Amino acid sequence: MLLSAAREHWAGHPEASSRIALIVADRCTDQPVIVAAAARCAVLPLVTGAWERGWTPEDLHQIGRRRLTAAGVSYLIDAIAEESQYYAQATVAPRWREDLNHIGAVVWWKRDQAEGHVQQWAHRHHTSLADALMTVIEVLAMLLALPALPKIVPPPGSVTAMERPCRGVDQKILARVRALLAKAESTTFPEEAEALTAKAQELMSRYSLELIMVESAVNAADLHPATARRLWLDNPYVAAKAMLVAAVAAANRCRTALSEKLGFTTVLGDEVDLEIVELLSTSLLVQATRAMLSAGSQLTRTGRSRTRSYRQSFLLAYATRIGERLSTARDVGTAAVADAAQLLPVLAARECMVDELFESMFPEPVSRSFNVGNAAGWHAGRAAADLAVLDTRRAVVSGGS
Repeated sequence: MLLSAAREHWAGHPEASSRIALIVADRCTDQPVIVAAAARCAVLPLVTGAWERGWTPEDLHQIGRRRLTAAGVSYLIDAIAEESQYYAQATVAPRWREDLNHIGAVVWWKRDQAEGHVQQWAHRHHTSLADALMTVIEVLAMLLALPALPKIVPPPGSVTAMERPCRGVDQKILARVRALLAKAESTTFPEEAEALTAKAQELMSRYSLELIMVESAVNAADLHPATARRLWLDNPYVAAKAMLVAAVAAANRCRTALSEKLGFTTVLGDEVDLEIVELLSTSLLVQATRAMLSAGSQLTRTGRSRTRSYRQSFLLAYATRIGERLSTARDVGTAAVADAAQLLPVLAARECMVDELFESMFPEPVSRSFNVGNAAGWHAGRAAADLAVLDTRRAVVSGGS
């Protein structure tokens, strides 16, 4: 009945799903074990199916934030926590475990109580059983509608001890960079934000370059494989924000592919480069949004709102200008690298690996163009990007053009 209600909800008939929730609640009020078992048997296979279709815990959390109520997100996280109990730790990838920790997927309810999870969840959220079941149905409907995605992390249960461990960025370096970017985002002085962002970029660029040289000296033929991660972007202006991520990614030897309807962009590259792209893109998006909003609402002479076209043009210009500055920084940085003759072949090999991964994940990419409909927004965006200037002496180093 729950799955039937979910299909009705998915088909656009919420009144039918609500009616079924009331019927189940009325018939099973004194049978909490059966209600809990029914919900578990309906939800958990769909969660497992989401992993098989390329979704990760963070992906489900992000799509839930966009399509569910706060209560629905809470129930979804509980379902993820329950499903994750069925795998041995050694068979779960580190990135997967990080996702579970990040979204707070833990089993908080008491399994040995007569009341199952659904009723304990209802008590915790001060709601009725019928409303709790309606939440279950909404989560089921969302899970039923999920499309298949390229797999970016091995699903739980599939990891073996023989697989190569992830490198990532040294946690001390990450802590320093995050502290610098947090200050850049919070300050109201553009010059201070510029200096802090430049320092963070310089620190990450130097770390990445040194790591590449160390690894190439040890074994240039045994490169770490390219990988991917998804960066979820909040509405509005998802496409324009994705252009900023693409500009940062291109300067860091990475490529991107936008899934606008779902609300994320996939970044492909080396693990360390992906860390740099995520950290810097997140900070620049905060700075760009703050600068954009500070302009306030925009009106025509007749009083008609032009805020949307202004902000869209602002973000497009911001992304374009950031891309120009990073390209210059890349060229200057590459020319200043010691032992460039040794480094460039390794960078070229990494670029080929990224291209191969991109083609395997996105065999038929579609290009997209943008129209700038507001000159004031465009010029303001370029000016704001100049205030977010990055250090051109030791900025992002990239192999290839």
